[in-house]
Amino acid sequence: MEIRIGIVNAPRELSFESTQSASEIESAVSAALSGDSATLELRDEHGSLFIVPTAGIAYVQVGSEESRRVGFVA
Repeated sequence: MEIRIGIVNAPRELSFESTQSASEIESAVSAALSGDSATLELRDEHGSLFIVPTAGIAYVQVGSEESRRVGFVA
């Protein structure tokens, strides 16, 4: 699952792959933005923890669960 997080006043976005499902990510983002937590915490596929302050989140984009194809399509 590809996740992209836009940060307020930052020219680049935070982008990483996660093994969490779309529903898990959606519930974590909703809980963080509703004021239940001051940070959004997500893990990537290698186990690294990303902690983003909710005040700095501009947007969160959750990609599809399909794997990318490699090569040319004939």
